[in-house]
Amino acid sequence: MAEIVLVRHGQANSHATDAESYDRLSELGQQQARWLGEHLSGSATDFDRVITGTLTRQIETARLMGFDNCIRDARLDELPYFELVKALADEHDVQEPNDSADFMHYLPRMFSMWSEDRLTGAPRRFDEFASGVIALIDEQCGSSERVLLVTSGGVIGMAVRHALGLDITGTAKVMLHITNSSMHTLRYVHDTLLLGGFNATPHLDVDERMHARTYI
Repeated sequence: MAEIVLVRHGQANSHATDAESYDRLSELGQQQARWLGEHLSGSATDFDRVITGTLTRQIETARLMGFDNCIRDARLDELPYFELVKALADEHDVQEPNDSADFMHYLPRMFSMWSEDRLTGAPRRFDEFASGVIALIDEQCGSSERVLLVTSGGVIGMAVRHALGLDITGTAKVMLHITNSSMHTLRYVHDTLLLGGFNATPHLDVDERMHARTYI
């Protein structure tokens, strides 16, 4: 049996308006990563391999968790969110919402248009992004090892989609609920990829850390 644990990076710069300025952990995001590392250390959990994307917030999250010597794989990098926002506004006059209620409808719409190749300004096609995630996950299923992947919400959404066969709307809804520094577990058993755990935050599940639950 192969086991794959995906971790979303800690909270990044949530006030950013472009990909470059977003790609750094906030002070809270750094603390979330430390707490998660302490939890994993205390539970005597060992990984045969640790892989991160190439983004600063992913690498820094792994380092603060206590994993310095990680493999880096660009297939774990996040989807081009800010570029998709711009393409949706420029090409379809759909503006990014300012409140969370409207965002619940905005993200599925963005995903649908991206998956249908209706956002020509996107730097990457949906199929390219999705196939990269699927290929990486399938590669990990080829062994009986326990692997940690430190990545981002979009990648985790695609991995869950791969395991459960979700449609685009379902995938977007999954992404909406992914907490910073959360853990998600996939298991490959009898030639079948199964979802073993979703959005676990044991390092935050105490009263004094409830304030540290963040989604953006």
